Amino acid sequence: MAQFDPHRSFGFLLHDIARLMRKNFARRVRGLGLTQTQWRALAHLARNEGIRQVALAEILEVQPISLARLVDRLQEAGWVERRPDPDDRRAFQLYLTDRAKPLVDEMWGAAMGIRAEAMAGLTAGAQAQMIEALCTIKWNLMRMDKAAG
Repeated sequence: MAQFDPHRSFGFLLHDIARLMRKNFARRVRGLGLTQTQWRALAHLARNEGIRQVALAEILEVQPISLARLVDRLQEAGWVERRPDPDDRRAFQLYLTDRAKPLVDEMWGAAMGIRAEAMAGLTAGAQAQMIEALCTIKWNLMRMDKAAG
């Protein structure tokens, strides 16, 4: 059996890559005047418009009360709106406002630039294969999570 190499550990590599991607993204979007928590919330909201606050809190791995305060600030800035959930009168769904869309477009542009730099030296085929492999891993983990309840 091969000796464990922590520098080539799948989990550590994923964690390090995610941390470095966030760090580089934060540096690139610093001029937008957003905190890391704000841009993470906006990015996930852009991918999941209409999501309930509690579900967004779970994705961001924050307490629902913390997310409620964050959404209050995003709403005050004019970037997010709460709409009553038609299926649950106690819940709200979150949507980006028209004012937020250019901001999110700038964020996606920064993300695409970082992705291109991060994948420098990989062929288009290797990039596509890596994305497919990561999607498979994600779905496997989601299936495990769902099965665990």
